[in-house]
Amino acid sequence: MPTPDLSAETRWLSEDEQRSWRSLVLGTTLLFDRLDADLRRAFDLSLTEYEILVRLSERDGRVRMAQLADALAHSRSRVTHTVARMERAQLVRRTTSPEDGRGIVCVMTDEGRTLLERAAQVHVRGVRAHLVDLADPEDFRAVARVFDAVADRLVAGHPEAEIR
Repeated sequence: MPTPDLSAETRWLSEDEQRSWRSLVLGTTLLFDRLDADLRRAFDLSLTEYEILVRLSERDGRVRMAQLADALAHSRSRVTHTVARMERAQLVRRTTSPEDGRGIVCVMTDEGRTLLERAAQVHVRGVRAHLVDLADPEDFRAVARVFDAVADRLVAGHPEAEIR
């Protein structure tokens, strides 16, 4: 990862930019905390665990652990610890890769799929109530454009640029 150029002149945020930045930080923190709390309360499932089940479901129920970490933009060790908890709950299992026998693959179990189907309803209702339905459709599309640009910039500089 490149080191920031500390000799470059700082372009301070304007008052409007600062207000928008702080709204983003507060809003995303509160939103992710609420979505996480809803899943924990209803299913004893964290938002990260939910996202792992979603990523597995989008790829026929199995993903190499390294690809899963990249897709979530989490460290491999964080994903390994989370998957270990999920494995104890019998939501996933780990196995060696059938392609090369070296890599580890995370596989969603039937219990994990059933839980995902139930949890998705709570999650989507929360996303809609706390974000989507609060924004004008064009504003929501603008948010997507902004964060696509942010992700594109940060993925390009990411040491393992296979995120998404």
